[in-house]
Amino acid sequence: MEESAPLFTNDAVVFGLLMATLALVFATSASKKPFWVKFYTYVPTVLLCYFIPAVFNSLGLISGESSGLYKVASRYLLPASLVLFTLSIDLKGILKLGPKALTMFLAGTVGIMLGGPLALLTVGFLFPDIYSGTGPDEIWRGLSTISGSWIGGGANQTAMLEVFGASPTLFGQMIAVDVLVANLWMAFLLYWAANSEKLDKLLKSDTSAIYELRDRIAKHREGIMKIPSLGDTMLILGFGFGVTGFSHLCADFLALWFETNYPNLNQYSLNSAFFWIVVIATTAGLILSFTKARNLEGAGASRMGSVLLYVLVATIGMQMDLGAVLDNPIFFLIGIVWMIFHILIMSLVAFAIKAPFFYVAVGSQANVGGAASAPIVASAFDPSLAPVGVLLAVLGYALGTYGAYLTGLMMQAISGM
Repeated sequence: MEESAPLFTNDAVVFGLLMATLALVFATSASKKPFWVKFYTYVPTVLLCYFIPAVFNSLGLISGESSGLYKVASRYLLPASLVLFTLSIDLKGILKLGPKALTMFLAGTVGIMLGGPLALLTVGFLFPDIYSGTGPDEIWRGLSTISGSWIGGGANQTAMLEVFGASPTLFGQMIAVDVLVANLWMAFLLYWAANSEKLDKLLKSDTSAIYELRDRIAKHREGIMKIPSLGDTMLILGFGFGVTGFSHLCADFLALWFETNYPNLNQYSLNSAFFWIVVIATTAGLILSFTKARNLEGAGASRMGSVLLYVLVATIGMQMDLGAVLDNPIFFLIGIVWMIFHILIMSLVAFAIKAPFFYVAVGSQANVGGAASAPIVASAFDPSLAPVGVLLAVLGYALGTYGAYLTGLMMQAISGM
């Protein structure tokens, strides 16, 4: 039986519809009207950015399969957003946060990297049928996208989608797991943020450094914030897309070179041009963070990166089939077990180094939720501490591609056992 053609087939029309949708979502999320305030208390903005385009696709208004928008967004907007997120990293500032803050952040990263393979191994032992998928439907391919999201963010998640090639149906199911489990965990963190004294007493931690941190970060941000000029905006876009072009140039050469000379390394995606595009863009952004380009954060570099990222999010959503999201509820079990391992590893490290719960909460959310929600958790302790969440989350963007790639390889090995 042939599928009916979508209502809108012109990509210019589809792009306009997606941009109007994003504008509506962000306009209502910023509204102070009681209905919208209450609505967005329970419904994450990013969830709507994924699922409204998915509804359009499921209703036959548009077709993600026949549209070329996703390829454009993933090849051009994704690497540019990675550059803009990573060039704003202040590594010296992060180091000044103190060893416990960085230790808890890295413990969260390790918890995600080890938790994924352990969850797959645990649930696979109980339900061996989860390994029955073939090709793009192999479960490890989908789980690798969650690791990208939970270590870095949406850009890293999309990078893993492209590198490991999960099917749109499988990816749609993983998005549901990602959003549900991550938001349940954030709700838990927000609750305990209001009762952190009990946990700090249990951990026997010294919280005085948190207030010193608050003052230092506030002063740093005040020093670089500015009203962006047209020149600033063009410079930001120039760095983002200039590095993207350079990444494509290098990636074409490297992918062909590995394919020709080391075909045995294809299993590690070293023959994938997209893999090299993402790695080079991330690395270039890190290098730029040691230059004056880092000051472009004051003119809105990461905000521009977020714009590019949310366009990408919408093009991903338009490929999802909502009817297939709940076909495999076993995936939710894997996500919950995964998060339990993450929590366990972070708890053990926190207890060992007597880290304040603030570092535990923000370090975890900087991984799992990224720059969108880490500041929310940080500000639950004190509004002036929100930048701490941003700094650590941006570091997650830098580690997300590398950590998620290694996690995907570990889960691939488990699936092939």
